[in-house]
Amino acid sequence: MGHRLSKIYTRTGDAGTTGLGDGSRTSKDSARVAAMGDVDELNSLLGVVLCEPLPDDVRELLIGIQHDLFDLGGEMSIPGATLLKTTQPARLEAAIDRYNAELGPLKEFILPGGTRAAALTHLARTVCRRAERMAVALAAEEAVSDAGRQYLNRLSDLLFVLGRWLNKSAGAGDVLWQKGKNA
Repeated sequence: MGHRLSKIYTRTGDAGTTGLGDGSRTSKDSARVAAMGDVDELNSLLGVVLCEPLPDDVRELLIGIQHDLFDLGGEMSIPGATLLKTTQPARLEAAIDRYNAELGPLKEFILPGGTRAAALTHLARTVCRRAERMAVALAAEEAVSDAGRQYLNRLSDLLFVLGRWLNKSAGAGDVLWQKGKNA
């Protein structure tokens, strides 16, 4: 691989536009750029989660997801491109089933919290939901792959389950919402 970023600043975005992967330019406040930014933020937040002590299987799962999110960001940066395979959301479903099988059924709403790793995973879930909303908004204007939107939907579910699982595996358990606690 050659030097892809030999010069970091180009000044080409000074007028409020940015270059896409196909060479076209678009406004920095477009739905496409917002969706790309949310996916990038999610990927960065997973990098923060990965700074925490995690079981090896969770670490490998999250590293794989980071690569998928980078591909999804690339897909969004090239209008009409498809980089994620239609099988990738099902891979997340298998992970959801695996980790959820070790958890008790939910009888109450839970609050983000418990261990730091679990709380960060819940934060990543909320960023993932935002990325999904932006992908849906983009799809209302331009083509977005079904696999990309489905991937984000399944990923937010997986992050919810992982947050619970990380708390359980650390002996912390879920942080339960208490109706009327401060009433």
